[in-house]
Amino acid sequence: MRQKTVLVLVRTAVLAALALAFQSLGLHQYITGPVINAILYVAALFISPWSGVAVGIITPWTAFLVGIMKFAPVIPVIIAGNVSLALVSGYVGRYQKHLGLGLAAVVKFLVMTAGIRYLIMTGTKVPAPVYAAMTLTQLFTALIGAVVALAVLEGLRAFDARKRHDST
Repeated sequence: MRQKTVLVLVRTAVLAALALAFQSLGLHQYITGPVINAILYVAALFISPWSGVAVGIITPWTAFLVGIMKFAPVIPVIIAGNVSLALVSGYVGRYQKHLGLGLAAVVKFLVMTAGIRYLIMTGTKVPAPVYAAMTLTQLFTALIGAVVALAVLEGLRAFDARKRHDST
């Protein structure tokens, strides 16, 4: 396997492990949500959009398996939201980082709201707290996560620049 491929896999695994570890703390959604979203943004922009997709698929399943998310019908909705966030931020963010992060938050909110409404239209009884957690709350946690991600990405950029400078 090429060295770059191994580096991508290792970095993705580290961010997935970090996300899973943070989820397991059982903190409130207003804390966990921004952190997980920040990790998705960092994975998508620092590694690759597909790295963000991988982390975005793993986290909802793990949340369900360990009992954090107890309402299984929303797992595909969360995955769709996470994947949209990773792809939009990863691809748009290559050209304009702030636009990519902001647009990704809005797209995630729209995708998840549409997903929840689809579940309701097809007869799934979505509890009110789940509906609230999967709609407007997602916009806020994604926007806060974007701010956190910007700080982390700036730190990673500075670290990378220093590392390159020191190795010359």
